[in-house]
Amino acid sequence: MCGIIGLVVAPGQQPPDAGVGRAMNDAIRHRGPDDEGYYRDARVLLGMRRLAIIDIAGGHQPISADGGRIQLVFNGEIYNYRELRAELQALGREFHSASDSEVVAQAFAEWGERCFARLDGMFALAVWDRRTQTLVLARDRFGEKPLFYAHDDARLLFASELKALIEVPGLRRELDPAALRSYVRYGYVPTPASIFASVRKLPPGCYLRCSDGRIAVERYYTLDFGRRQAIGAADAEQRLAELLDRAVHSRMVADVPFGAFLSGGLDSSTVVALMTRHSSQRVRTYSIGFKEAAYNELSDARRVAEHLGTDHHELVVEPDAVGLLEQLVWYLDEPFADSSAVPTFLVSQLARTQVAMVLTGDAGDETFAGYTRYLRFLALQRLGPLKASVALAARAGASLVGGSFGYRLRGVAERMRMPFPDSYLGSVAMSRPGTVRDLLGAAVRDGYEDPLHALARGGSARHSMLDRIVELDFGSYLPDDILVKVDRMAMANSLEGRVPFLDPAVVEFAVSLPENLRVRHGRGKHILRRVAERWLPADVLAKPKQGFAIPLGQWFRGPLRPLAEDVLASRAFRERGLIDPAAARACLDDHLAGRADRGESLWLVLSLELWARRFLDAAPRA
Repeated sequence: MCGIIGLVVAPGQQPPDAGVGRAMNDAIRHRGPDDEGYYRDARVLLGMRRLAIIDIAGGHQPISADGGRIQLVFNGEIYNYRELRAELQALGREFHSASDSEVVAQAFAEWGERCFARLDGMFALAVWDRRTQTLVLARDRFGEKPLFYAHDDARLLFASELKALIEVPGLRRELDPAALRSYVRYGYVPTPASIFASVRKLPPGCYLRCSDGRIAVERYYTLDFGRRQAIGAADAEQRLAELLDRAVHSRMVADVPFGAFLSGGLDSSTVVALMTRHSSQRVRTYSIGFKEAAYNELSDARRVAEHLGTDHHELVVEPDAVGLLEQLVWYLDEPFADSSAVPTFLVSQLARTQVAMVLTGDAGDETFAGYTRYLRFLALQRLGPLKASVALAARAGASLVGGSFGYRLRGVAERMRMPFPDSYLGSVAMSRPGTVRDLLGAAVRDGYEDPLHALARGGSARHSMLDRIVELDFGSYLPDDILVKVDRMAMANSLEGRVPFLDPAVVEFAVSLPENLRVRHGRGKHILRRVAERWLPADVLAKPKQGFAIPLGQWFRGPLRPLAEDVLASRAFRERGLIDPAAARACLDDHLAGRADRGESLWLVLSLELWARRFLDAAPRA
């Protein structure tokens, strides 16, 4: 696991500055405290920070192939590297280390860009071909590893994190108004945009080729939601059990101590159960909880740990909410309002005291259609023409009930009147359309097109409604929220996180199954529950989904209230003009008075303002 940086200059430009490369690399030291390395010639500079997980002694980067023709920097892990190594050796290629990064370099030298589709793993990489003077960037299928880039007539810059690009003199920091609007709507900036107009994110499953100063982005992988296989329940369960077992086992390859996050829910418990089948020692598991009972799953995790016999470690935290928010803003790079980043950071911090790598249960909901919102949306769709009447009744009920529950009920009524995809995206969004208009005020511009609408149009209308909404989540919510949170919070603690539920064979098999094997009797993850019966007790299988949340509502009436008051009253916040001060103050007043739970909106506003102070107010490098 590493962080990578680099730049390539157009023909005729001055050679890359080695000092700039060092500054970029220093900005992401947390991603790889064990080692650093550089390659530089007249056109290109490549750099890396290394967190040593496999081949600790021999995995130094950059790594070369074909006598130095190919130079590679690589962030991630390739789980089928041993099989690819054997195949490449059979073709006559010689290896000088036991690292997966050398396998990638040799694979590119042998197969070129066709090699990316053969890599089973998580990765972001850069390859410089000295003979053709071509730089190629690539990112894994589902977006587990990040890759930012900026391009103009003189150069192409790239890095694992946005903060490294800011170290390059002359990088423009103008905000992208559409990205800001997307952030206020969803709580994150959807790919391929970034918060800066000059910077882009390479989409998952894509590679970028830069030659003679020109760039082109190509797709090498698309998840196929149109393939539906005819398979019986028993055969499907057996096949899934085998695929999951292989996915977990392959992700346990490491030359350092490792463990797992364990919440006590179905997904993380399934991963840990499979880990115990392949470990000669007790699996180390890690859980955190808050003192507020509604946000504490420690008893659930403890029961699973006892059942599986793990070496379990837990911690009840009373965090410094203000200090944490300011710290997380730096590690997250862009404005990011998913507050579950807080417990993810804290459990990563706990795990890093003992291990350097963990397996997680993330992506189980997307892969196996487990989110409650999927079931609610499908249930509302089945109402057909009755939706309008039910929406009226919900709105009337909201007026009668009032308070926070009435506020939520009005949101349901609002979504029921929307056409697809807004009817679904409203359940993913952090802010309602009216809230977006209020908070952005004069910053709202005509001509904005919601990027998730474009994703919905890119999917097939012939697919089932379940496939269409899951496809939307694989296109944005998963890579731009869930996987950003996992990557940045783990790497902030120099910890590698691996996600077995994103094994390509598992995902492709799961989304090809008949719908009644994915969703049944008003519950998602039907087949996963059936398979997990082999390893887990009944109470884990029956446990309602809780989510990895924090007590935002209480925090904004307690430790976060002074920060919110100070920020909203500050001159810098008023003059910046990103958020309408009166609308933000109204959110805080509604929340404090109990008229609505506006914790998410307030977290969104504070995260944006603290980000702006850290990334906009600092003087850019000349």
